[in-house]
Amino acid sequence: MIRPLLLGCLLASPALAQPRFEDASGALPGPEHSYEGGWEHFVGGGVAVMDCNGDARPDMAVAGGEVRARLFVNATDTALRFVEGALPEMTGVTGIWPLMLDADHDVDLVVLRVGENLILRGNGDCTFTRANEALGFDGGDRWSTAFSATWERDATLPALAIGNYVDRDDPEGPFFACDSNELHRYGAAGYAMTPLEPGFCALSMLFSDYDRDRAPELRVSNDRHYYVRDGYEQMWELEPLHEMVAAGEWEEVSLWGMGIASQDITGDGLPEVMLTSMGDQQMMIADSGGYARAPVTIGTYATLPHTGGDGRPTTGWHAEFADVDNDGRMDLFIAKGNVDQMPGMAMEDPNNLLMQQPDGTFREAAAEAGIATLDRSRGAALADFDGDGLLDLVVINRRAPMELWRNVSDDAGQAITLDLHRDGPNPAAIGAVIEIARDGVIETRERTVGGGHGSGSLLPLHIGLGNAEAVQLRIIWPDAQQPSEWFGVAAGGSYQARLIRDVSGDDITVLE
Repeated sequence: MIRPLLLGCLLASPALAQPRFEDASGALPGPEHSYEGGWEHFVGGGVAVMDCNGDARPDMAVAGGEVRARLFVNATDTALRFVEGALPEMTGVTGIWPLMLDADHDVDLVVLRVGENLILRGNGDCTFTRANEALGFDGGDRWSTAFSATWERDATLPALAIGNYVDRDDPEGPFFACDSNELHRYGAAGYAMTPLEPGFCALSMLFSDYDRDRAPELRVSNDRHYYVRDGYEQMWELEPLHEMVAAGEWEEVSLWGMGIASQDITGDGLPEVMLTSMGDQQMMIADSGGYARAPVTIGTYATLPHTGGDGRPTTGWHAEFADVDNDGRMDLFIAKGNVDQMPGMAMEDPNNLLMQQPDGTFREAAAEAGIATLDRSRGAALADFDGDGLLDLVVINRRAPMELWRNVSDDAGQAITLDLHRDGPNPAAIGAVIEIARDGVIETRERTVGGGHGSGSLLPLHIGLGNAEAVQLRIIWPDAQQPSEWFGVAAGGSYQARLIRDVSGDDITVLE
């Protein structure tokens, strides 16, 4: 049962800024970049955002489909600016995700393709080296479209989940020809693959500790367009490995699944889930018994274009929660766009910027913010590219130039950033939960890799504070015996938390 007051329990500041963005695409190096290709690139088109050289400025690796993938290195000084970086020559790329594989703390990349998938080891200077052979990773030759990663207990390297779309070799396809998915676990001989079957044409995956029992599950969002019937959204448990819907342990839900976003917005410590689709976007509200669909009055279903005059149903792709105006409430961006020329769906399909209100509902603000463009958008990311304390926006478009938007909202609230590091395996603390206490309520953030559509970020967490001058926070590390102590942090600060284990085996969190 959903609580009577759905979302407003996080309290937080009154509404502050009206969101406003200015076009900063001129800060990108030429030539203009777009996601190109035929039907194998109707889906995909992602961006990875990370700091690949340790200068505290977010960089970007961008999928290109049939054109080469590119790296844009942040060279911002007095003005926002990117320069061309060097990726290994790659085409067929559908999505890219940043990940710290090992204890060297350099950002690595997992690259999905129509063709062989790649693991690229970061060298710490925004250069990357192929690592498939060194890690025993078989990249296959499939049409791969979804990714997530997690660290299982006592694992030295992460488990990698890869979702595959239509089986290109099935002569009876494309309908009813969904390929199987993959779980890669690392052992003494390198990575070994276990198929996740059946597959229902995955377009997004996310490992998350959905029930906060400190054992992550894998949610898979699937495209009903090709599985047509008898498929559904899947949930995999890792120990023992089994699919929970088929086992009768999870509700069966079917939709035209494109992307996943996850965030606790009710203040109960459990993550809500946003599932993008064709026609509507389903917000699933967590409670102790599982998940229930949010009421229509929440304002997130976004079933029709909100501007542009096209009255046909909308198509959602990448979804991401973030606090755009730093008011202490998580907002929601959804990238929109027709698959290609589907006549029953809107061709002029503007992206959504759904601003969370003090009562917990969401209000459409993309048009007033200046970002309601009408291209076929796919992947996206929100990050503070210019270091001014506000989250900027990058959007990847199919057959149209990518967009970069600088957040110039007036009267925005204050914020902090919090980075997490630990020695040994899982250096970026994937799976950690951060608790933020304010106004007598505890908000939670989980550090994950995956979800979205073809896109992911590995950056310090951005936490809006509204008008507050300080908040209390603590960290529940993935495999620590106890949560950290509570720390007071002041608005405007950039903090790094590190987990160390002393000689007696006790876990100590140091906040700097």
